Amino acid sequence: MTDGSPAPAAAPPRGAELPIAVDAMGGDRAPAEIVAGALLAAEAGAPVLLVGDPARMGDTGGLEVLPASQTVEMHEDPGRAVRTKKDSSLVRAAEAVRDGRAGAMVSAGNTGAAMASALFRMGRIRGVARPAIATIIPVPGLSPTVLLDAGANAECSPAWLVQFAQMGSAFARVRLGIARPRVALLSIGEEPGKGNPLAKETHALLAGGAGGPDVEFVGNVEGRDVMSDAADVIVTDGFTGNVVLKTLEGSMKFAMKAVLGAVGGPGVPEEAGAALLGALMPLAGELDPETYGGAVLLGVGGVCIISHGSSSARAIVNAVEVGRRAVADDLVGQLRRAVAASAEGPEPGE
Repeated sequence: MTDGSPAPAAAPPRGAELPIAVDAMGGDRAPAEIVAGALLAAEAGAPVLLVGDPARMGDTGGLEVLPASQTVEMHEDPGRAVRTKKDSSLVRAAEAVRDGRAGAMVSAGNTGAAMASALFRMGRIRGVARPAIATIIPVPGLSPTVLLDAGANAECSPAWLVQFAQMGSAFARVRLGIARPRVALLSIGEEPGKGNPLAKETHALLAGGAGGPDVEFVGNVEGRDVMSDAADVIVTDGFTGNVVLKTLEGSMKFAMKAVLGAVGGPGVPEEAGAALLGALMPLAGELDPETYGGAVLLGVGGVCIISHGSSSARAIVNAVEVGRRAVADDLVGQLRRAVAASAEGPEPGE
C-alpha cells in the first residue's frame, strides 16, 4: 500500500469475537495506565489488541500487540499528525478496525487525531455529512442523557443537527435501551423562537418532521435541563456541546470535593461522617465520567471510543466494554438505518 498500511488481516474464525484495539500510547497516563486497563479488561474476558511501541509498553501480560513506532502527542495538529504519522498507534488502531482485525478502537489520546484517524481510515457512513461525538451525561436516579455533538464540529448547519438527532436517537436505543428516545434541541429558552439562527432553523426542521419517523422531537431545552429527565437525547453544535460538557465536569468535581471536605471537616462526628460517606459513594460513582468509559464517535464506518485524556485503568476497562457492546449491538448498522436514505453524502472511505 502507498501509505505504508499493512495488508488486511485474515478474517477471524466464524463466530469469533474480534478484539478491541486499545491505543496504548494515547493519554496523559499512557502507556502504563492504559496497559493496566487493557490487562484488567482481558482478565474480565474481553479480547484486547494493544497498539503501540512494544519497547515502551512494559509487561503486556501476553496480550497480542500490534506494533506502532509513532505517537500522536496531545498538542499536535490532528489532521497533520494523522497524515504524517502513518505508523502512529492511533492510525494503526483505526486501520485494525478497517481491516477486520479489531471490532472497535479505544483511545484516550488526542481527541481530534482520534476522530481524524477514524474518519480517514474507516470512512463515513453513506449519507452522513459530519460525524459527531456522543457523550453520556449521568442523571442520578434516572436514565442518563445523550449529548451530541460534544466537540467534533465547532460550527454546524441545521441539516447537520437534524442528522445528529437521527444518530443520537439510534445511539440511545442501542446504548440505553430506550425504545423511543425523546430528542431535544439545546437553546436559551424553551420557546421555538428562542436562540440564535442555527437553533431557530434547526427547531423548525425538527418540528416539521425532517428527522423522520424515528425521531421523537420534544422541542427546546436549556442548559439547566441537561442533567434532568427533560429529554433522552440533546442535540447542539460541537462548540456549545464541548463547553457544556467541560462545565459539567468541573462543576461535579468541585461539588464532590466540597461535600467530601465538609463531611470530614471539624465539628462533624466521626460516625455521622462515615454514614454520610457511605450514602454518597454510590452517587460519586454514578457521577464519575470514568464509569461510562468514553464518548462514541457516531457516523464513521466503525466503532471508535474516545476516552478522557486523564483516563485511569478503570476507565479503559469500561471503554473496552462500551466498544464490545457497540459491536455486539451492531451500532454502525443501526446508524446506517437511522440516516435518511435520501440524505446526501459521500461513499464510505471518500
